[in-house]
Amino acid sequence: MQMDAIEAAAVLARARQGDSDAFRVLVERHSRNVFRLAFRMTGNEQDAEDVVQESFLRAYRQLGRFESRANFGTWLYRIVVNCSVDLMRARQARQAQARIESLDELDVIPTPAEGPGPERLAQSAEIGARVADAMSGLSPLERAAFTLRHYEGRSIDEISRMLGLRTSATKHSVFRAVRKLRIALAVLK
Repeated sequence: MQMDAIEAAAVLARARQGDSDAFRVLVERHSRNVFRLAFRMTGNEQDAEDVVQESFLRAYRQLGRFESRANFGTWLYRIVVNCSVDLMRARQARQAQARIESLDELDVIPTPAEGPGPERLAQSAEIGARVADAMSGLSPLERAAFTLRHYEGRSIDEISRMLGLRTSATKHSVFRAVRKLRIALAVLK
């Protein structure tokens, strides 16, 4: 749905005044990009759909706090990033708890693997799957910074505002993510 800046500002103003039809227009206008970002952040379609739903719900609830001088899309992206990070952190906590519970049941301490075997390397031929695996090794903040920078093409300043970080911290998060991905993908070669 294409609309010029004046139309977009009018729709946003009506939505801020509680017009649910105007908010629906904003949802329709931004939903594709929001889903794409959520999917890249979570790596899972169902999780991305959950993030999109939660993001628009939060945006609707917080619309009164939105400052008109800001860009609505940037503000919404920040909400999506925060919802994605929340979901990934909760998932990591659940997985860690499940590992602890399974170790308690087995009463065994696992030994770390030395690296992927030849069978796994042969099965990992598809580059998309390799990148997704490598991305899962990033912290939620690193994943957010990397996704916004390299998939979404956002500037360091935009990412800083979206993540609520200083510029130097944003650069460092992107750098750490790139370094971790290079290491993870080099092992998979």
